[in-house]
Amino acid sequence: MTVLPDDGLSLAAEFPDATHEQWQRLVEGVLRKSGKDVTGAAAENALSTSLDDGLTTRPLYTADVPARAEHGGPGLPGFAPFTRGSSAAGATAAGGWDVRQRHERPDPARANEAVLADLENGVSSLWLAVGAAGLPVSGLEQALDGVYLDLASVALDAGAEFEPAARELLRLYEVRGVEPEEARGNLGADPLGHAARTGVSDPSLARSAVALAGLTSRQFPHVRALVVDALPYHEAGASAAQELGCSLATGVAYLRDLTSSGMDVDAACGQLEFRYAATADQFLTIAKLRAARRLWARVGEVCGAAGAAGQRQHAVTSSVMMTRRDPWVNMLRTTIACMAAGVGGADAVTVLPFDRAVGLPDAFARRIARNTSTILVEESHLSRVVDPAGGSWYVEQLTDELAAAAWAWFQEIEQAGGQADALASGLVGERIAAAWEKRRKSLATRREPITGVSEFPLLAERIVDRDPAPAAPSGGLPRVRRDEDFEALRARSDAHLAATGARPRVFLAALGPAAAHTGRSAFAANLFQAGGVEPVHDPVTVDASSAAAAFAASGARVACICSSDALYAEQAADVAAALKEAGARTVYLAGRPGEAEETYRSAGVDEFVFAGSDAVATLTAVLDRMEVK
Repeated sequence: MTVLPDDGLSLAAEFPDATHEQWQRLVEGVLRKSGKDVTGAAAENALSTSLDDGLTTRPLYTADVPARAEHGGPGLPGFAPFTRGSSAAGATAAGGWDVRQRHERPDPARANEAVLADLENGVSSLWLAVGAAGLPVSGLEQALDGVYLDLASVALDAGAEFEPAARELLRLYEVRGVEPEEARGNLGADPLGHAARTGVSDPSLARSAVALAGLTSRQFPHVRALVVDALPYHEAGASAAQELGCSLATGVAYLRDLTSSGMDVDAACGQLEFRYAATADQFLTIAKLRAARRLWARVGEVCGAAGAAGQRQHAVTSSVMMTRRDPWVNMLRTTIACMAAGVGGADAVTVLPFDRAVGLPDAFARRIARNTSTILVEESHLSRVVDPAGGSWYVEQLTDELAAAAWAWFQEIEQAGGQADALASGLVGERIAAAWEKRRKSLATRREPITGVSEFPLLAERIVDRDPAPAAPSGGLPRVRRDEDFEALRARSDAHLAATGARPRVFLAALGPAAAHTGRSAFAANLFQAGGVEPVHDPVTVDASSAAAAFAASGARVACICSSDALYAEQAADVAAALKEAGARTVYLAGRPGEAEETYRSAGVDEFVFAGSDAVATLTAVLDRMEVK
């Protein structure tokens, strides 16, 4: 370690160094004020946050708890274990990461317009959906009309049709005079990814993938034939470690196929590109990409690869986090995800347009998507530093712990016979479903909030209208979204609005002055709107009689009492009884009932809503009681 000379300018030089124990004592004092009498490590643990895969985020990281130095530590960029980047220069050598835009519009002419517009305005490579879920194979030539294929790389996503799509792209290289060494891209062969998407395992696809890899390895030095796509697992609800473990198992399966055909392991590694999801959890995304490179380097080391185990990564902003309601917020989510992908060292980054969850993106959405990368590269200069998160005690520890969890899952898949057998037996699907069910509970209780959906919804928002997207492959692992349970509730409300001309309503019986009821009134209004229920708020409710009269005039069928604990003790029972007499089918009370629960229930309060309660269950029951289909 380099010791800097004493220049007399050290910060806080006149003060003694603070110790970890001193910090813990301060934490103990704060927790004691909140009613938690814990000391030492227990106090620190009380401020820790549990993540998926058995990981924990601690409140403080210091040099005393460095990441384990497995495989020689994180190393240097461009050197094993490649944690800090697959190349020494990273994205700095190319002036930034490869800005790769996805296109899936079936009409070749319209796709061509979008492709040319993107390439003219900052996109450096294309990711084309071909086949049933995108362009017809026969339309590939028209879609790429005017594209300089020696300058813009092309990555294909053709599912089971990857071989005819690949042959067509290679034909275009030939007829347009592109020299084999100038061609760049990925042919998109991914038999196991197709099996995960569709539930169909076709041995002939694996043979076709091997044949393509042999061709590109011999004739096209910068074209990769196979992609190890982890998106099917992420989009089914997999945790970060599960996504990594499945990608490793898939990559190993492809190495076995390629080397069995006679290809050496270095050439086989050079035929693979890995695709991962980037989410708005920026630190987890950074750690995931760093851990992926470290783990693949370990695979290459075990397989005897001389130097080709520096993993090439394509990061795609997560479709799971995208929302159909208030889709404009998706711009913020994808910006954070793109930043995390760049900081994590992805070679290529695709920012999905903010309206993709609604349908085919329009020109404005594509512009925002490509400009997200442009701003981060050109204005924020994120690509000028290789591995900017390197050396962060938190990021290094998170990378290490995530790598360990992913490796354990990878080993379990291998023990089950490999990725193909683990998919066929249901092992992968069952584990991912369990992880997603746990996350659904966190979403339902709003412990993991969704801005614009479960938090701060806007019932009067303008619905974004887009052309429908082609049907995605199905039949295998499901596709999930964070907003799906709340979206189902909002759809019921929309149908009710279309049928009756009004949304279902809830009357907020706000007792006392604004200072007493505003907090819980705002909470209740936010909660009910997340289910498409319109709150009707009468701020002049002063007693049981006025509450009943206001409820009768509101047109609502259910009511929610909102106020302070002190006013609840004085008026809640009487108001609840009056609301029931006025015809309220269900009466809610905002806040935890405490010891007075039975008193409130005997007076007519049916349920209680509070922070941490199951919002989806509550809202489902509300709509059911209102007979909203």
